[in-house]
Amino acid sequence: KQWGSFHFLDPQVLNSFALTFSVSLGSEVTDPVDYEEYVSSHPPGAEPGPLRQLLEFPSDDLELLLQERECTTIEPPVPEEEKWKPAALCSLRYQRYSTTQTPHNSERQREKQKGLVKQTFELDEAGIDRQDEQDDSKRHSVSLDDTPRGSWASSIFDLKNSTPDALLPSVLERTAAEDMDRRNAENRQQCRHADLLGLYPVPDEDEAVERCAIPEVPKEHSGQRIMVKCLALKFEIEIEPIFGSLALYDVREKKKISEDFHFDLNSDQMKSLLRPHSPHVAISTLARSTIFSITYPSPDIFLVIKLEKVLQQGDIGECCEPYMVMKESDSTKHKEKLEKLRAQAEQMCTRLGRYRMPFAWTAIHLLNIVSSVGGLDRSDSDSDTERKGTWNERKKKGFERMSVGEDMCNFTNFRPATLTVTNFFKQEGDRLSDEDLYKFLADMRRPSSVLRRLRPVTAQLKIDISPAPEAPHYCLSPELLHVKPYPDPRVRPTKEVLEFPARYVYTPHTTYRNLLYVYPQSVNFSSRQGSVRNIAVKVQFMAGEDPSQAMPVIFGKSSCAEFYEEAYTPVIYHNKSPEFYEEVKMKIPANLTDNHHLLFTFYHISCQPKQNTPLETPVGYTWIPLMQHGRLRTGSFSLPVSVEKPPPSYSVLTPDVQLPGMKWVDNHKGVFNVEVKAASSVHTQDPHLDKFFTLAYVLEEYSFPFRLKDVIITEANVEAELKASMAALKGALLDTCVRFLHQLMSKLILLIVHPPVIAGQIVNLGRAAFEAMALLVNQIHKNLEGNQDHHGRNNLLSSYIHYCFHLPTTEPLPPPAAASYDLPIQYATLSRATARPSSLLLSRSKSLSNSNPDLASTPATPDEEVQRIIGSKASERASNRMSAFIETASILCPPSRQIAKKLLHEELALQWVVSTSTVREASLQQAWFFFQLMVKSMSHHLFLSSRLDLPRRQRFPDRFVDDIAALVCAISADIASRYHKDVELVERLNSSLAFFLNDLLSLMDRGFVFNLIRSYYKQINNKLHTAQNPSSLTALRMDFIRIVCSHEHYVTLNLPCATLSPPASPSPSTSSTTSQSSAFSCHVQDQGVVSMFELSVPFRQQHFLSGLLLAELSLILDMFFLHKKAISALHSLLCSHDADPRYTDPQVRSHIAQLYLPLIPIVMETLPQLHDFTDTSPQRVRHASALVDDSDPDNGTISQSVAMAIAGSPLPHSKAHPFTLPSVAGRQCSALSAECSRTLLVCFLWVWKNADAGLLERWVSDLSVPQINRLLDLLHLCLSCFEYKGKKALQRINSLTFKKSQDMKARLEEAILGTIGARQEMVRRCRGTTDRSPYGGQENVRWRKNVTHWRQNADRVDKCAEVEQEAVVDGNLATEAALIALDTLEIIVKTVVMSELKESVLGGVLRVLLHSMAGNQSALFLQHCFSTQRALVYKFPEMLFEEDTELCADLCLRLLRHCSSSVSSVRSHASASLYLLMRQNFEIGNNFARVKMQVTMSLSSLVGTSTKFNEEHLRRSLKTILTYAEDDLELRDSPFPEQVQDLVFNLHMILTDTVKMKEHQQDPEMLIDLMYRIAKGYQNSPDLRLTWLQNMAGKHSERGNHAEAAHCLVHSAALVAEYLNMLEDCRYLPIGCVSFQSISSNVLEESAVSDDILSPEEEGICSGKYFSESGLVGLLEQAAASFNMAAMYEAINEVYKILCPIHEANRDFKKLASVHGKLQDAFNKVYNQRMFGTYFRVGFYGCRFGDLDEQEFVYKEPSITKLAEISHRLEEFYSERFGDEVVVIIKDSNPVDKNKLDPNKAYLQITYVEPFFDTYELKERITYFDKNYNLRTFMYCTPFTLDGRAHGDLHEQYKRKTILTTSHAFPYIKTRINVIHKEEIILMPMEVAIEDMQKKTQELAFATHQDPADSKMLQMVLQGCVGTTVNQGPLEVAQVFLSEIPEDPKLFRHHNKLRLCFKDLTKRCEDALRKNKSLIGPDQKEYHRELERNYTKLREALFPLINRKIPQLYRQLPLNSLSRSSFRRVEC
Repeated sequence: KQWGSFHFLDPQVLNSFALTFSVSLGSEVTDPVDYEEYVSSHPPGAEPGPLRQLLEFPSDDLELLLQERECTTIEPPVPEEEKWKPAALCSLRYQRYSTTQTPHNSERQREKQKGLVKQTFELDEAGIDRQDEQDDSKRHSVSLDDTPRGSWASSIFDLKNSTPDALLPSVLERTAAEDMDRRNAENRQQCRHADLLGLYPVPDEDEAVERCAIPEVPKEHSGQRIMVKCLALKFEIEIEPIFGSLALYDVREKKKISEDFHFDLNSDQMKSLLRPHSPHVAISTLARSTIFSITYPSPDIFLVIKLEKVLQQGDIGECCEPYMVMKESDSTKHKEKLEKLRAQAEQMCTRLGRYRMPFAWTAIHLLNIVSSVGGLDRSDSDSDTERKGTWNERKKKGFERMSVGEDMCNFTNFRPATLTVTNFFKQEGDRLSDEDLYKFLADMRRPSSVLRRLRPVTAQLKIDISPAPEAPHYCLSPELLHVKPYPDPRVRPTKEVLEFPARYVYTPHTTYRNLLYVYPQSVNFSSRQGSVRNIAVKVQFMAGEDPSQAMPVIFGKSSCAEFYEEAYTPVIYHNKSPEFYEEVKMKIPANLTDNHHLLFTFYHISCQPKQNTPLETPVGYTWIPLMQHGRLRTGSFSLPVSVEKPPPSYSVLTPDVQLPGMKWVDNHKGVFNVEVKAASSVHTQDPHLDKFFTLAYVLEEYSFPFRLKDVIITEANVEAELKASMAALKGALLDTCVRFLHQLMSKLILLIVHPPVIAGQIVNLGRAAFEAMALLVNQIHKNLEGNQDHHGRNNLLSSYIHYCFHLPTTEPLPPPAAASYDLPIQYATLSRATARPSSLLLSRSKSLSNSNPDLASTPATPDEEVQRIIGSKASERASNRMSAFIETASILCPPSRQIAKKLLHEELALQWVVSTSTVREASLQQAWFFFQLMVKSMSHHLFLSSRLDLPRRQRFPDRFVDDIAALVCAISADIASRYHKDVELVERLNSSLAFFLNDLLSLMDRGFVFNLIRSYYKQINNKLHTAQNPSSLTALRMDFIRIVCSHEHYVTLNLPCATLSPPASPSPSTSSTTSQSSAFSCHVQDQGVVSMFELSVPFRQQHFLSGLLLAELSLILDMFFLHKKAISALHSLLCSHDADPRYTDPQVRSHIAQLYLPLIPIVMETLPQLHDFTDTSPQRVRHASALVDDSDPDNGTISQSVAMAIAGSPLPHSKAHPFTLPSVAGRQCSALSAECSRTLLVCFLWVWKNADAGLLERWVSDLSVPQINRLLDLLHLCLSCFEYKGKKALQRINSLTFKKSQDMKARLEEAILGTIGARQEMVRRCRGTTDRSPYGGQENVRWRKNVTHWRQNADRVDKCAEVEQEAVVDGNLATEAALIALDTLEIIVKTVVMSELKESVLGGVLRVLLHSMAGNQSALFLQHCFSTQRALVYKFPEMLFEEDTELCADLCLRLLRHCSSSVSSVRSHASASLYLLMRQNFEIGNNFARVKMQVTMSLSSLVGTSTKFNEEHLRRSLKTILTYAEDDLELRDSPFPEQVQDLVFNLHMILTDTVKMKEHQQDPEMLIDLMYRIAKGYQNSPDLRLTWLQNMAGKHSERGNHAEAAHCLVHSAALVAEYLNMLEDCRYLPIGCVSFQSISSNVLEESAVSDDILSPEEEGICSGKYFSESGLVGLLEQAAASFNMAAMYEAINEVYKILCPIHEANRDFKKLASVHGKLQDAFNKVYNQRMFGTYFRVGFYGCRFGDLDEQEFVYKEPSITKLAEISHRLEEFYSERFGDEVVVIIKDSNPVDKNKLDPNKAYLQITYVEPFFDTYELKERITYFDKNYNLRTFMYCTPFTLDGRAHGDLHEQYKRKTILTTSHAFPYIKTRINVIHKEEIILMPMEVAIEDMQKKTQELAFATHQDPADSKMLQMVLQGCVGTTVNQGPLEVAQVFLSEIPEDPKLFRHHNKLRLCFKDLTKRCEDALRKNKSLIGPDQKEYHRELERNYTKLREALFPLINRKIPQLYRQLPLNSLSRSSFRRVEC
């Protein structure tokens, strides 16, 4: 299916299309081009220049690097006979350009953005100017009439004296259109930013599935390192040398966690005593500082310090005594004693210098050091100094931390501390073991420590503890190798101490280490006769039995030689069964034989020099043979001790063997306990591993027979044993497996690659090795989950493959000559034939399908699929099938003999394909490992066999290729069938497969790999049809294609230079058969170009990968999920192209852009789903569902269609628009979030920017009009989307949420200023509104930087600089995006010039251009924009001057706006454009009435709505226009210059009004009055009056005065109706203002001026877009919307009464339905609680107020405004204007006497007034709305007494009622109206009493009948009525006025009325009491009785008063007239 141009078919076709769309796109993945065939038939020589590199991979793509392994020490750490080998790394030289290794990140992006040029934006410039202006404006005067309107003289004078801006050079010249276009195009291309995406935020790092960091180089494990320096050791007395050692112990684990470090701090004098014993002192033994490593920090670690001294007579306690008792300071006292001790010590040193004895010890709790000093914030995670770790490092840190447990103790960043340890505990001879030590240490932590009670040995040890530096100088490794850097070998070194980690550490060995530690623990000689008391054990490492074979491998301690042949344990005086704590460290040879052993000799040391007594007497011997059955013996031993020397050849036996004739201590019992530990990278110390390695060794050496424990290994059983040992590997300890991982893997690989030959037969171990490998890898993965990257790859394994793996190149040695080589070698165990039946794949797929019914039924089983992939290749490959398995290894070995050699990748592929059950599962779990291994093996093989130069098809044998195909098919099937069960596994498998194919593209036949990708797609597609959850499958496929596409030669793989050839059998594309033929070309569509722009078969064949990616994107955009994933993949690819230095040449870029051309139609298709950036309200999406109601009455927004109608766009029935876009009904599309839309649009622009302009032109020329309109819509959206938001917005962005009112204002402005063109509106109306997800309304475009990954580090110190830089980037992005849109518009114009339908398109082009001018644009862009606009008007003047006026009006408005810009270059261009516009209009008809009218109106509307407007700048522009008119030689003699001058002066007048408006900007009422006055001044110019009414509506809306805004709109509509009626008599239109009276009585003032003054037919009169039926409809719709917001629902009904006949006449039932829906909503809301305005009378007194003096107004304020609020507002406002002291508020409402006021002050009198209605009016005004609408009379009351006080007693209290009448009824088009009439009524005291009583009675009635009842309220009112003591209460009133009949007959009627009032009151009180009784609870009974008693008293008191009638009032009446009316007459 071709699906590029189907956008505008008729809806039926679309419906069916939408259903088949997803299916067709997915299932038929096109066959890719045969890549290798194509490349070989199109040699690159054809293309010289930069394109050449796009044609083929570079020849040096694959390189083999021999990387020197990093060696941390100066000497290589290998046994003497070995050599340090370099690592062989196979790498892709160009991979750094791929996102797998260099993902896009913000840091790099920001770095690149550093040098950007700052664009100039008026938005940022204006902000600076305006601040100063505001300060000035506050000081201006208030009067309206400072300059009378019409002082031409002053105006002209001002203008003549101002200076113009610079004139543009060639404006007045006339050039040919082509030259103009060419010049504009050249100018536009200067100073452009090359990479658009470099300005856009980088793709989301979380989406980068292809990111694949290079693994870290394997290195030896090291924990947290601390450095300990021993500075000084001082005792109270110095008599002998003292030696120290340090080690770390973990009390909780009960484990010593480091080896010993020995130090010597003795003075030279003391050292000299021992000189004879150690003549050569090695510098390595002089170290005083050491570095400890701690892998598992814990609060239980102690640094233990042990001291020893030279052996002397006496036990430890005696020897310590002097140190505890004597002090150097008391030297006089002890002088002799000290001398004696020194002499004794000297003697001992000479005699016993080589022996030691324990002396004292102490311990330091490390946690105290770390915590007490307080953590140092050296690497506070947020500080900027610390580099954030790479992704991998962070992950690794996480892993380490997880395993720690206590994060508390961190030994990497504490403050260094220097400690002085003063107390030592003396050692106790019977408590020296480690067990005892742990008890002591545990005890030390307790507060009541036993140790504290002991008497200490006082000394001062100063040590320094600090975190170890990163790379310390002068360091020695545990093997005493010099660690780099080691600048000078003569400097005292620091020693690194080997750690014995507390728990397992999973890190492979990477350096050679072979150390042995021997720990003699105890010996028991109690049963041994003879003198054995001072026992020393001598330890030796023997290579044989002769004493001379003792090897010098034992490390020296301190101040001695480096290595010794023997070591002695310290001696404990007179103890027959001593314990030892000695550690003997040895460096053992790499190759141990059965003769190597440890020899222990026990001596008795005689301390006292006796005659004939030797110094040492041997008293026992024992030994440990080190190798047994090929294993190193380690662990704990309990050995028997022989009394005499062992016999010859003892070393091969163990001492346990009872040798004849030997004498043993204690009957051959184990009396000597010793522990042997190894730290070795040679000896595994694991039985399973040892067995495997030994057997492999036996095979290699061919040393049969071999004794292995109790089995003799011979040729016959070696194979079985070896396989068994491989199978048993899974039982090995994981820790050991990991440590020997590299060796283990290499050995398994060696067995696969060089199967051993036994007895002339090849033993095939491939399967066993593969299984062992699979299980091992899986086990490592499962157990070390923390150590993985985000693809689930274990870092240890990936670094093994990357750094350590290489194909074994050395051949195994030939077996001994015994095996004859005449026979051909046969496969002994797994012959190819038996292992792999030809039907293997078939059986494989069947076995699959038994467990999975889906598989058997799929259309293509893996087998057929494989056959299909391979079928095409079989004929081409004729290489020998066997070659893969037995190769004559001609390269490396003599040709005479054949050797078994296999290729690892072939064997792996085969074994994987045939694997089953657990092994297959394990290999799937870790597929990545085998894939990577195969790839590495393949690339090595290509190097080693020099096959890189062969054509790709001949590089690998067919059999291997088949296996790969089978493997990929099987794995694809697994992904498809298991995706919902094993989600995690399938995700890993999917990405592994993708990476594998990505790698294969660099090594194998690329066409074959494409077919593999195709087969994967097929498998997934077959599943997609039946999938319950297609989104997860689609997501997998999306990840897959993204990884494959991240190939560094992705561009080349897509054959960017290939010319598309249509498929061999050209199926007619949907576009050519069904779409309407192109609007612009009579010629047949250019098939070639069309197929380049759609995902046609040829496109997808030739550009295979990009075709898949775009098809995927297109599919996903149609669905409801994964949008971000798909768009991000595309974005990431385009970013890579932009950032890639290989592709900077524009020609290359255009070829790359060809790969993405179909993106243009895809995005056009998605237009309805994109977030609508043109709208500032947050919940907008361009939605393609015409069924959604186009306005929501509640959300306080103007309905879109209303705005559209206002904008003058034709209604659907009108003839003006022949094309309407069909709403795509069948396609339920889902909205894209703002972020996704934005990214998609930036990609769309990228294609437009980089594609070849010629191609684009040819394509555009083939589009139909609706398609072009859609393209224009898209450009319109792009301009809004990337519009610059300004620095302020960037600063505010984090906190700000846009308020509805702002949003409302923007929409009103849009509607009023007509920024919404007719067509956009039309399109929009088809779209309705929906709420967006996933971030709701918050995700408002990219500016929410927290959504995108822009702000990585929120606590930036330099916020300002950041915002500054962000603004620069943003400005550049906005400019570049707008320029691309401008280029595109130029292309469209260029292609449509020839067509006959250009009007419909050109209008659209100009609208987009106008939209771009309306936004915040940079000066640079605006210059180009104006050039384009001038060219457009020059080429097509009729478009503006003959057609619809809307465009001309819009253009004038935009140009004027820019004429007032603060940037001079923008003003220059705008003035030039405006001048040329006038000139062109003049040239068409010798006058330019149209432009004149539009410019005047535009200026008025600018003045009225824009607060940012600057008249000074505009004045300069007007002067510039005048200058042009004066300089224009051609037209100098015509009336034109004069007309220009007239116009300019008229505009200047309007500006003068503006200045006034500026002054009143802060006084809303004054401002509206002024606008009102200006509007009134335009009574004779309907267009301008309308403009000003609109301006007022805008101002009201801004302030939330919706009722007033609605009335402005009603007035506008009435004005339009009036003139429409004059133009034509149309029965369904209103006949003029009269029709609007029902809405407001004020409307009549819009009656038209008599037509002799003004005729609407004149050119330029009533030419605005509103003077049309649709304009009228729009205004009314908008009025209804505003009434809705004002909650005046009844008025909506009246508006619709005028609208409905129009819709009915147009048969627009959809609109009618909508209208009735809105009416229903409105009527339903009528019953809601509503509050309308509150009214105040405000009087102004004082000459300060200018023409406001003595004026009275009624102000309408928002509901519930308190008197204090308005009073405060006005007082504050006028105080600011006149000064605080000047404004006085008059506090009462009495009439003001002007003479009593201070003339220098300004007085305000503010009174609350209520609407006042006559009795007859109240019959009409029933509802709350009635009583608050059309109000003209108001009343307020003022109490007074005759003597001047305000209040007095009842009988003297009078009241004045003042009734005010205003000039217009409220609500009106302004919020304050003049009072024109005032009337006063005075009430006498009795009338005041009547009013009071009536009010009380009403309150009581209300409280009684309130629903729900409110007892508190009721009781309050009752209390006020019946309480007999209430001041001026009812009783008092009755007593004052009713106690006697008045004398004055005039008062009779009042008396009677008051009496009746009281009657009513008592009746109401009774009802109220009854009601109260029913409401109260038992607790209020008493209170109620009290009320009843009070009521009874009241009634009794009132009874005589209210029953006294005045007889004169009740004379007899004639019976016949007893009717209601006569009664009433009497009453009144």
